[in-house]
Amino acid sequence: MSNVFSSSLEFIFPFKIEKRPSDSKLMSYLSPLIAIVFTLISGAFLFLSLGVDPSTALFTFFIMPLTDVYGWTELGIKVAPLLLCATGLTLCFKAKIWNIGAEGQFIMGALGGGAMALQFLESDSSWVLIPILMAGMLSGLAWAGLAALLKTHFKANEILTTIMLNYIALNALLYFVHGPLKDPNGFNFPQSALFSDSSLLPLLSADYRLNISLLFGLFALVVIWALMSRSWIGYQINVLGEDSAAARYAGFKEKTLTWFALLTCGALAGLAGVSEVTGPVGQLIPHVSPGYGYAAIIVVFLGRMQPVGILLASMLLALTYMGGEMVQMEMTLPKSLTGLFQGMLLFFLLATDLLISYRIIRIKKSNVPSDKAITVSQG
Repeated sequence: MSNVFSSSLEFIFPFKIEKRPSDSKLMSYLSPLIAIVFTLISGAFLFLSLGVDPSTALFTFFIMPLTDVYGWTELGIKVAPLLLCATGLTLCFKAKIWNIGAEGQFIMGALGGGAMALQFLESDSSWVLIPILMAGMLSGLAWAGLAALLKTHFKANEILTTIMLNYIALNALLYFVHGPLKDPNGFNFPQSALFSDSSLLPLLSADYRLNISLLFGLFALVVIWALMSRSWIGYQINVLGEDSAAARYAGFKEKTLTWFALLTCGALAGLAGVSEVTGPVGQLIPHVSPGYGYAAIIVVFLGRMQPVGILLASMLLALTYMGGEMVQMEMTLPKSLTGLFQGMLLFFLLATDLLISYRIIRIKKSNVPSDKAITVSQG
């Protein structure tokens, strides 16, 4: 009976999936583009189901936010944390260390840096930014260090531990903004006092909110790319990711590389977090991050762990945040559309990545049974 069902299926859909002799480099670059096209098509059907014109909605979501200079500067504000988090995650993923904890490291960086900024409310010195940024980086680094310790010494799965640490970091932030760090003059709102002007990142232009955090992200992207492609430690990380047994045989210290990758990622995510609170936010609030740490995972895979790809993917994911806000204001649609578009993009990306190692081929006509053959088999 199973043979009959298989034969009938081949007759209706005369194609099969076959493993490629080697991975297709062309498909590795085409896959993200195909995923974006499928996301746009699915988004059109989604808007149609909500009773709005798909073309108008897609224009509002993807084009309208970038129709003026202000929109581009706001895009830069959202690109900066994505770049910093994605750059650090690239280091981990290259080594096959599946760090899902950039969100928690981002939050801890914001909390540590924000707590330090509250110590300089009366200061006018521009030098206070240095200890504030360092506190943020060290907080993210320490949070990633917990995951490194659990992985290297207790053999704990880093996916589970980093997700767990994300929730602990979020609740730590909620505790502090509702308690020790809450502004006593803030009418009981769960937020800290506004930071002093000297504790805020310098703006790139006095007319817009874009600050030097974007330069941090671009600098980190270049440094990590050079590290991975031009240095001995980058070579070791690449070998560890390709074949851990070969890396150990060559004498590479797996634990040391794991600590290095996770701590670097934590420091960069912490820098992103403290740059957020000393930048556009200007204080500690319960929801410092709209999910930058999780979105950065999509950025890494969509950008193929390449510097130009990561930059472009960061811009696309940043645009989804702006698009969600725009359709909420212009078309009274839910802001949660941002998460839907990001989820669809990740789903289609993972689906089309199958074509890197496999290909769809047509079954030869001689292999497709005729109607008569199927009837005989059933008899």
